[in-house]
Amino acid sequence: MGTVKPCPFCAIAAGGGDAHVVFEDAATLAFLDRAPLFVGHVLLIPRMHIETIYDADDATLEAMARACKRIAIAVTRAMGAEGCFVAQNNMVSQSVAHLHTHIIPRRKGDGLFSPRVIWKRVRYRDDAQMAETAAAIRAALP
Repeated sequence: MGTVKPCPFCAIAAGGGDAHVVFEDAATLAFLDRAPLFVGHVLLIPRMHIETIYDADDATLEAMARACKRIAIAVTRAMGAEGCFVAQNNMVSQSVAHLHTHIIPRRKGDGLFSPRVIWKRVRYRDDAQMAETAAAIRAALP
């Protein structure tokens, strides 16, 4: 019998994980992705452990949609982006089995989508750049 790995997103939601939080309310929490597609890439999760959208109740989905709109506005403003990409993997390519929505700043010509999409992750210079990015997004929340 195998051991069940603790959910890293549940640890973050409980305040025990290492994350740069940009938004939180009673139902949701959003933090910077540690391996972003672009600087300012945010992950939005429900606080409660829910693996996929198929498992989520309507109240959770409504809370996530409301939070997603606020975060999308903040990410776009804070990163000086032209827009954002909002996406969610469910089971296929879902690296953490906890429902999460990606909110990614976009600019025309950024290469995120091309004839042969290869999403290359970037790195923050250091923890200070992550903290500065998170603070800018929090300050831009509507």
